[in-house]
Parts: sequence; structure tokens; C-alpha cells
Amino acid sequence: MSGRGDSDPTEIQDVDDAGDAGDAGDGGDAGDVGDPGEDARRARWAAAGTGVLLALAGLAAAVLRAHGTAPTLVPAAYALGAAVCALAAFLGSRGRTRRALWLMVVGAMVMALGDQFD
Repeated sequence: MSGRGDSDPTEIQDVDDAGDAGDAGDGGDAGDVGDPGEDARRARWAAAGTGVLLALAGLAAAVLRAHGTAPTLVPAAYALGAAVCALAAFLGSRGRTRRALWLMVVGAMVMALGDQFD
């Protein structure tokens, strides 16, 4: 028995009954609930795909900067950031999506920091 002292218990019961009315239907609300396994699979794919894209972008930038007049530190920073993002893609594909997200952030920051040396 928690709640305010002036609340009517029948109001609470009416709200509960109204919420249960939609659950016993034809299953039209099944898309709202979501499968936890499907959500985890989607998160793994998103983490792996984003990590691969960031790694490829970092490698491309490292190759382009290596052929230019930029200091050696700039392509090295891009390559290091790409390696960190590749590790994030691997971890993301293995289900470590939270660590993968943080590694992608760190990899992108390393690439941005390397760009500041130019």
C-alpha cells in the first residue's frame, strides 16, 4: 500500500485493467515490445559497421596524408586512430558494444588530434 492517502484505489485498478485490455488482442502490439535478442544483434551490427567505416576512413586519410607534405605525425595519428576503430569493430562484433563505442570515440579523437598537427 504505497501512494497518496487521498487517492482512490478503484482509479488505480481501472488504469491497470485498461492497460491489460490491449495485451489480450490479436497481437497487433507485438512490434512495440521488441525482442532483446534482436536488439542485441542490431547493436552488434551497428557497432561493427561503424567501427569498420571509421577504420577505413582513417586508413584512407593516413594514405592521403602520407603522400602529401604533412608531418610524419599526422598520418601516424590517422593510422593509430584507424587501428583503434578496427579494434572497436572487432569488439562490437563480439557483443562488447559499450567498449566498442568508447573505443570508436577515442579513435576518432586520436584522428582529430593528429589533424591538429598539420
